Amino acid sequence: MAEQDDDKSEEPTQHRRDEARKQGQITKSQDLISAGMLVIALGVIMFFSQSLFNYFGDFTRDKLSHAPPLQVSFQWVMNENGSALYRLAMVMVPILLLLMVAGVALNMMQTGVLFLPEKLTFDFQRVNPLSGFKRLFALANFVRFGFGILKVLIVSTVAAISIYFDMPTILGLAELSPGEIASFLLMTAFWTSMKIGAVLLILALADYAFQWWKHEQDLKMTKQEVREEMKSLQGDPQLIARRRQVARQLAMSRMGSDVPQADFVVTNPTELAIALKYDPYKMAAPVVLAKGAGLVAQRIRRIALENDVPIVERKELARALYRDAEVNQAIPAEQYAAVAEVLKYVYELKGKTLPTLDDLKEHDQRKAA
Repeated sequence: MAEQDDDKSEEPTQHRRDEARKQGQITKSQDLISAGMLVIALGVIMFFSQSLFNYFGDFTRDKLSHAPPLQVSFQWVMNENGSALYRLAMVMVPILLLLMVAGVALNMMQTGVLFLPEKLTFDFQRVNPLSGFKRLFALANFVRFGFGILKVLIVSTVAAISIYFDMPTILGLAELSPGEIASFLLMTAFWTSMKIGAVLLILALADYAFQWWKHEQDLKMTKQEVREEMKSLQGDPQLIARRRQVARQLAMSRMGSDVPQADFVVTNPTELAIALKYDPYKMAAPVVLAKGAGLVAQRIRRIALENDVPIVERKELARALYRDAEVNQAIPAEQYAAVAEVLKYVYELKGKTLPTLDDLKEHDQRKAA
């Protein structure tokens, strides 16, 4: 059966996501921001309600308790307006700052830090009447319009139900004092608005979930797109495979000449193999001639057996050397003691003894002479 490359069946790669983000294609629900701002604004106003009531009460009391001057000067008007604005700012600035922070936070929660300077450039397609006419009758707009009508119906139902349960009190407002009527109306308006905000927030979360699903579907890739992306980012996979094959062949050819020169091979016992060489008169520490895992380790063992190179099984040491040591470099200092123990064992197998410190000093003196 032929492969259907036209079907977007592959999950988007990280590169695809990054490129889409650079173009401004992100998951974002404006309804979530609006609903969140409504709920937060109501909460902030409720928190600062006492300050607002005190301000307007004091302001009304001050203006009604003093008779205005018979002659009003420009300076008097400026002083009165300045004083009123200052007192209003002391109450409103904290509220406005909190709402500004909330608005920024709600956007950042959806988009993160996103800077798109190219969006500020002029694009004729944005003002093209033909393109705008096509967008007007797009399927997404009809879906959004239907969702808007649904929201209006739901909000109206919530408001009607909320007021219905307060109907006995509303019918008895004539028996209450003006202060009690005002307090009831304010609290009814507040809690009705809060219920509406909560319902809108639930609908907004559902809208965000839909936007996320749609965004994921739009980012999906065909198998051909995945191959083209890999080719553009990493090069032709066939060339990469060829390079790796050549590198393996070169490594294998070097093993054929390096491993026979080793003094011993440390194994794990068949999974890992590290060939080591140590000349106490020339080297400060043993040097790794070759190392490998799996098939490479088996080849190192086979070459060592063919050339009578001792093979010593030390599981922990083999893992440590394979992890930390590099080919053609001395072993790490942390492995000196363990390797020295193996080296002593190999020398004993060969009927040799490791040179002492005095032997090394005598050799250096002869060499210097």
